[in-house]
Amino acid sequence: MVKTAAITERDFVKWMEKSLLELKREIVTNLVASNEDFKGMMEATEPKDSADVASDDIDRKMIEAIGSQELKRLKLIDSALTRIQQGKYGLCIKCSKKIPHARLEALPYALMCVECKTADEKRNR
Repeated sequence: MVKTAAITERDFVKWMEKSLLELKREIVTNLVASNEDFKGMMEATEPKDSADVASDDIDRKMIEAIGSQELKRLKLIDSALTRIQQGKYGLCIKCSKKIPHARLEALPYALMCVECKTADEKRNR
């Protein structure tokens, strides 16, 4: 974590950009590794009975679910990087208020401030 009071907004955004790029690299690396593992599982699959088929299907669905979650995070990271380039990083997309540094450190690709995110989640229940 960065002591946000001691740094400028510009330095904070540069630090967050670096963090986002590192997170993106990690996700891409994990997705590539998962994809290779998934391919290996599929190539080695020679089900012997219905229990094996069901187990393989569950494994495949779990891998696909994890992959889709990571792809969603990747899109959010790319969106955050675009907002950095546009000079809009750290501003809530709903109310345009500044998102606190602590929130961005916890969730660097946050789109909304806590208040707007909470209201959005309540609406979608």
